[in-house]
Amino acid sequence: ISLPHSEYSVAVYYIIASSEASANLARFDGVKYGFRAKDAQNLIEEYTKTRTLGFGDEAKRRIMLGTYSLSSGYYDAYYLKAQKVRNLIAKDYEKVFSNEVDFIITPTTPTTAFKIGEKLNDPLSMYLSDIYTISINLAGVPAISIPIGQDTKKLPIGLQIIGKHFDELGILKLSKFFEN
Repeated sequence: ISLPHSEYSVAVYYIIASSEASANLARFDGVKYGFRAKDAQNLIEEYTKTRTLGFGDEAKRRIMLGTYSLSSGYYDAYYLKAQKVRNLIAKDYEKVFSNEVDFIITPTTPTTAFKIGEKLNDPLSMYLSDIYTISINLAGVPAISIPIGQDTKKLPIGLQIIGKHFDELGILKLSKFFEN
C-alpha cells in the first residue's frame, strides 16, 4: 500500500502537538489550575516558580516549540500548514481502507524497547521512536499495539494493528487471533 504523506508525520505531529500543549498549558498558572509553587513573594514570582518547578524538561520543550509555532508571523507557516498536511495523511488512510485493505500491520516502533530512562538525554531519538504510531494519531484511525515477543535482552517487541474508522471490534478480533 502507499501512504505517501506519512513521511511528514513526525514534523506535522510535533508542530500540532506542541502547539496544542502550549495553548492548553498556558492556563496552568498555579492559582486556578495545576501545581502551585510555595514561598512566592508576588504573582510574577509565583508564575515563574510554578512553571519552572511544575513542568519537566520535555513539557517545557514542547511549550516553547508550540508557542513559537503559534506566534504571529509563524502561525500560517507552521501550524496551519501542519493542519493541511494532517488532512492529507487522513485522506491517505481513507483511500487505502476504502479500496485496498481491511487492516494494516506494522511494528509499533522501529526498534525494540529501550530501558527506562535510557533516552532521557536524547529527545530526538525518543521522538523518532513514535514514527509508526504518529500518522495513525494524526489520521484519527483506530489502532492497537500488542506484545508479540521479546528481544535478546528480554525487552518487549510490539506489533501494531491499524483499522478503518469505527472498526475497533475488527481490530480486537485480529488481536485475539494473534494472541492465540
